[in-house]
Formats: sequence, C-alpha cells, structure tokens
Amino acid sequence: MKLAVVLFNLGGPDSLDAVEPFLQNLFSDRSILPLPPWLRRPAARMIARRRAPVARTIYRQIGGHSPLLEQTQAQAAALERALAQRVKEARVFVAMRAWKPLSRETAEAVQACGADMIVLLPLYPQHSTTTSASSLAAWRRAATEIGLSAPQRRVCCYPWNAGFVAAATRSLQAMLSRRQAGLAYRILFSAHGLPQRTVAGGDPYQWQVERTVDAVVLALGDNGVDWRISYQSRVGPLKWLEPATDTEIRRAGAEGKGLIVVPVAFVSEHSETLVELDIEYAQLARDEGVPDYLRAATVGTNATFIAGLADLVMQAAAAEEPATCGPGRICPAVFTRCGMSEGPA
Repeated sequence: MKLAVVLFNLGGPDSLDAVEPFLQNLFSDRSILPLPPWLRRPAARMIARRRAPVARTIYRQIGGHSPLLEQTQAQAAALERALAQRVKEARVFVAMRAWKPLSRETAEAVQACGADMIVLLPLYPQHSTTTSASSLAAWRRAATEIGLSAPQRRVCCYPWNAGFVAAATRSLQAMLSRRQAGLAYRILFSAHGLPQRTVAGGDPYQWQVERTVDAVVLALGDNGVDWRISYQSRVGPLKWLEPATDTEIRRAGAEGKGLIVVPVAFVSEHSETLVELDIEYAQLARDEGVPDYLRAATVGTNATFIAGLADLVMQAAAAEEPATCGPGRICPAVFTRCGMSEGPA
C-alpha cells in the first residue's frame, strides 16, 4: 500500500510582508469569525489591517517569520521515518489553514504521488471546531475541486494518546528537575483560549484539554503536585475561557510561587510559545514578583510523540471510522460539535 498522510496545522507568515495576508486568511475562516460571507470578508480585511502592525512586532522578535512551517516539516519527516517501519511506502505532507502550503496545493501534491490511501492527521491533540474541523472543511473543499479520488481516512483527536502524554510529561519533568531548592512551585498548563460561546455551543476543546492535563498529572505520579489550567491568547471583546494565563501568573506572584508553564495544547514552537509565553509572560512574571519562571518545551519531534502519531495513522488506515485515543467517540454526548460528528474523511 502506498500511503499518504496529511498533517494539518494553522500556518504562519513566512515574512513580515506576509503578516497582513496571513491575518486576512485567518479571519476569513467562518469558524474564527462567524459572520455571513458578504460581511466576513470585508471584516477580515479590516481586522487584518488593524492588527498587522502589532503582529509584525511580534514576528520581528522571532526572526521576522513564523517557525511553524519548519517545525511541522520536521515532524512530517520524523513521522515518515517512523511509518517506513510499518508501511511499504509512506509519504507525509503538510497542509496549513491560513498560510502556505494551503490545502489546494497539498491536495495536488498528494494526487500527484499516486497514493492508494490518504490519512488526515491534525496536529491539534484536542479537537475544536476552530482548528481541526476548520482544517478538515478546507481540505474537503480542495480535494473535491481537484477530484482527489483515493480513499481517505482520518484521525479525529488524541488528547490522552500515550505517546503524546508521555512526551509532554517528559518535557515537564525536565523543568521539574530545574526547580530551586526550598521554593514552592505551581505547574500552569496553558492552552490556547476560545470564546466561551464556542464551548457553550458544544465544542469539546475545553473538556479534552482537561483530560490531557489529567493524563499528564497521573503520569507524573505525584499526588501532591500543585497545578492549574489556564488559557492564553485571548483577543477581542467576547468573554473567553477562564482563568486567563496572565491572571494565574499574577496569582502566583501574589502567593510567592514559582511557575512551570506547560503549553499543553501546542505541539510545536511558534509565536504563542516563543513570544507570548517566553517573552511577554516571562516579563509579566518578573513584574508580578514570581520568584522563578520556567517553561516546558512543546513535544515537537520527540520520538515518543511521533510514535504515538504513527500508531494513530495505522489505526485510522485500518478502519473507516475516524481514529481517536479511545474506542470510537470519546466525548460525552453534551458535546454536539465532537469531531466524530464530522463523519468519515
């Protein structure tokens, strides 16, 4: 079998000139800006134009571009090597939602490779309508437009996949080993935020983030660990998931606690980790009197994480129902926007 795997990720601008069009693509997504198309497009242009100067300042701090494509390509190469031990021929492709390579370009490359089967794999461990579902919808449009006919399967989500949890736990343990003697620490599991109305509408993201944290804390094997979940990157006037990461940083400062921040919903380093966590929140921690601020690395190309992804790919390829980290649908029925409701690939 000749297998093609498509990794879904958000993407990021590859230059400062690309910042505004990247933002325009981002806010043109109806899952991000739920407006009628005739209103969403001009609104996306206006928001992108307004936010571009601040965003350029952010990207200047990390070399003038997002490192997300290079990170995702490294993960693709690592996954391709892992799959080579299980499949006669496997190729791994990257499809970004808001910047190059977009789904159309990737779908054409997949079609040209002549794959017998395609597995779609989001690099979002926790499912959300704003991430995995949006990427899947863009892929389906592109695949239909070019007449991609090979059978398709998909991975839905994997919030407690053993490889992902083990890799995240190992990264956290590396920071635990750097604690200062005699200082009390709190582990802050920071996830990208969502508007509360998105979750209230049946999106399972928050529930799945909580399950990831439960699995990592269990893997630590320390019942006395002090930990909290928080949400970062909120924008706009809507009410977002709480508590906010900056609020928890201030709380830690007031309580004299050291902090170990774990980016629990990101698998790659990008602006939210390298700038928001490492620069902006690190400065906030200093300003608020946090005595020590440590940040765990994302799982990246950790071999255990990649092996977990390979397991999910093989599981998806062997069944018509989307693969998860459990037997079928893992979300309680209250989450009407569960990824399994999106149907097969």
